[in-house]
Amino acid sequence: MHHRRILWAAAVAAALTAVTAGSGASASDTARAADPANSDDHAYVYRVHGGADVALSKFSSFDLLETREGDDLFVLGDADTGQELKAAGLRPTVEEKLTPAPWEPPKRSGQAPRMTDALAEETYYGGYRTVNAQYAHLDQVARDHAGLATVVDFGDSWRKSTGRAGGYDLKAICLTKKTSGSCQLTPNSSKPRFLLQAQVHARELSTGEMAYRWIDYLTDGYGSDTKATELLDTREIWVVPIGNPDGVDMVQQGFSGGPSGQQWHRKNANHTHGSNCSENSGSGIGIDLNRNNSSHWGGAGTSSNPCSQVYKGPAADSEHETKALHSLYRKLFPDTRGTGDRTPADPDTQGFFVTLHSYSNMVLFPWGWNSGVEAGNDADLRRMGKDMAELAGGWQYGQPGEILYNASGTHDDWVYDDLGVPSYTFEIGPNSGSCGGFHPSYSCQNRFWNQVKPMLVYSAENAKDPYGGTDPGPGPGCSASNGTDLAIRDHATVNSPATVSGCGREASTTSTVKVQIQHTYIGDLTVQLIAPDGSAYTLHNRSGGSTDNINQTYTVNLSSEAADGTWNLRVTDSATWDTGTLTGWELTL
Repeated sequence: MHHRRILWAAAVAAALTAVTAGSGASASDTARAADPANSDDHAYVYRVHGGADVALSKFSSFDLLETREGDDLFVLGDADTGQELKAAGLRPTVEEKLTPAPWEPPKRSGQAPRMTDALAEETYYGGYRTVNAQYAHLDQVARDHAGLATVVDFGDSWRKSTGRAGGYDLKAICLTKKTSGSCQLTPNSSKPRFLLQAQVHARELSTGEMAYRWIDYLTDGYGSDTKATELLDTREIWVVPIGNPDGVDMVQQGFSGGPSGQQWHRKNANHTHGSNCSENSGSGIGIDLNRNNSSHWGGAGTSSNPCSQVYKGPAADSEHETKALHSLYRKLFPDTRGTGDRTPADPDTQGFFVTLHSYSNMVLFPWGWNSGVEAGNDADLRRMGKDMAELAGGWQYGQPGEILYNASGTHDDWVYDDLGVPSYTFEIGPNSGSCGGFHPSYSCQNRFWNQVKPMLVYSAENAKDPYGGTDPGPGPGCSASNGTDLAIRDHATVNSPATVSGCGREASTTSTVKVQIQHTYIGDLTVQLIAPDGSAYTLHNRSGGSTDNINQTYTVNLSSEAADGTWNLRVTDSATWDTGTLTGWELTL
């Protein structure tokens, strides 16, 4: 297999190296703590060759990353994790040694007593919003758009629930054109509902940013953007921008002069199980909230080791955050599905649920606990998953075990299992390149938003009739054409422009270019599609000899290009005697 390095963010955090002895502290941890001169504060990504072919239980003590390449899986750890993987009978090699993040001034820890506009501007690691900034943003949106937005406190984090310092409320925002009865916590709503949930895994920075931008797109666009206006007129859109605020607080402190290693924190802050776990790239205190749900709790992809990044918790639904989220789900959506893994939801089900994670550019749907079992609504879940993957520009889609690995006790499984609502996980960001990893440069967020926005619009649209809906196709504004005749003369080049606007995403892997040329010797011709950034894609290169005319539709992978902008069809005649006419062309992205 071709070796491809996993390039994570250019400035990612160092792993914690000095730990106290006790539960979760390995021998290598203790040795490094005793001999600081031999410590290595880098984090490492290990490629585990053939990892997909071994029992998933072998990875239960390791931070198995949400990416896969062929049969190889990837693990995040420290300098000693490679030996520990070998001791477990696995075959690791170092894929990447990660560079420590630059120091930043510390940020406020814990929920501010009063949200202010100044807090709304508080960021860390180049632009990511702190928990207080996210919450101040919700309040600001509700003030600025009083007829559209309502902030809802639906519970408390573990720290706040247990009276510990630094805890947070759990907050959501309801967005809709308000009428009587809007935004009530009852499942019998007059408008179909779409719920977006982000940053349950604290270190997955891009997810909170996507939620922030979704809120602004809808509220700032109401009255000027046709789609945003239509959605808020006809839907209730709920957003939980941070589902794990205690954990996000730990991450932001890790980036802002706090304890080294917390940049990698994935779980909540509940340290009553495994209180001495190392905080580093392969370990941490807390419970993985996306393994704590009671839908097939404790199955594949979970661990009983409290220090594991996929620690399932002491019992199903044990965590305050889990209970609060379940209560919110049940207040937003009626239960339309019976018992049994293969029992379908009612065909008249309304609603839609998406939880954001990172990374790997995937759209995942139930069942996550076992890809060998199809959900009762598998055909519709798969259809909509395919639609959204195409809207993102050609992401992978499927049950987790089909394209990644099985994972039990997840939020999307629980929502579908308990309520019948179509439920998806978006894994945002590539697994390679400069925007890969959990901590991509903030500049990558514009690219991610262009991919995620059309999927969120689709999700909200399909909340009305998800199991009876139809494929909307490429979406409005994602195609363009030019039917003007252009003469093609000997030894000359012509350019026919077509402008795409309002698509708002990247082009897809299966973009099409329909070309109509009248010419008596197409072997003279080169036909290229020129992207808005100047990149050239050759469609026809002096083949066909003396054949007449080109009437053909070409399929092109344009996923690296933003769809919006002016595209050109460029036709060059490189010979003498035969001439012709470009009669038109059509681009669908």
